[in-house]
Amino acid sequence: MRAAPSVLQSMGAISVLIASFAVVTGASASEIKRIVVNGTELAYVETGRGAPVILVHGGLQDYRLWRRHLDVLGQRYRVIAYSRRNHFPNEVSASGASDQMGDVHGDDLAGLVEGLALGRVHVVAHSGGALAALFFAANHPEMVRTLVVNEPPATGLLLNTVGGPEAVAEFGARMAPGREAFRDSDLQRGLRLFADAVGGPGTYDRRSKAERHMMMDNALERMADARAAGKPPAFTCEMAKRITAPTLLMNGERSPAIFHRIVDELERCLSNRERVVIPGASHTVPGERPKGFDEAVLAFLAKH
Repeated sequence: MRAAPSVLQSMGAISVLIASFAVVTGASASEIKRIVVNGTELAYVETGRGAPVILVHGGLQDYRLWRRHLDVLGQRYRVIAYSRRNHFPNEVSASGASDQMGDVHGDDLAGLVEGLALGRVHVVAHSGGALAALFFAANHPEMVRTLVVNEPPATGLLLNTVGGPEAVAEFGARMAPGREAFRDSDLQRGLRLFADAVGGPGTYDRRSKAERHMMMDNALERMADARAAGKPPAFTCEMAKRITAPTLLMNGERSPAIFHRIVDELERCLSNRERVVIPGASHTVPGERPKGFDEAVLAFLAKH
């Protein structure tokens, strides 16, 4: 059996990929700002003027997920895209915060809003970032002007529904091979298995070179997720009922069924919501269908 690379070897490989990605994109450090939130430093970029819109990325991602959206949204708003705790270019560690700690990431989002003195904000979030945004909106409703969430992995919403526990168990079984690979420090295999589990077969092969670099830059975060002890905090229908801000719920047309079921429950639990399905997209709607995503977001924000 091939020996798994050590964590230190994996971190060395990640450093090389980080450097090569910076060359490819021509990114300048002067474009990145930093703020200390809840004891950790978070990197962010911003553009535009007007009401603040905060963009929150998913797992194996960072602020670069939004590179194609910043200029579009920035024509009408002050847009801030930040990297969540334990995501590039912040300190990333296999023993750091798990992506599933939606309460921690939600508190960080609140700290970011407070630290930048933004007042009430529009929040646009994807996947694990959308889970964080749900915790944030439930715990800090006074900070939220509107909320846009694309397919949060809020599986706790399904546990008391008919067939829900079985759906959650099936999804967990689908994710298990990827988690095992990350637990064993087999990062490259873990990235492929994770992408195909959440987006469907062939998802990893459809990712661009830049997207794969971004995933590798954040691979230790996923290792932390795989090695985390105990159950992550569940987001519940009772928590959703505390969210009063207008909310846009989003799915990709081709996304795994569990994400449609989760959004079904959010639609039932939220009192002030709309829903849209983006044609031709799987789970990572902002990356796969950026034009359709931006059109849906701008149309929703314009009403509020």
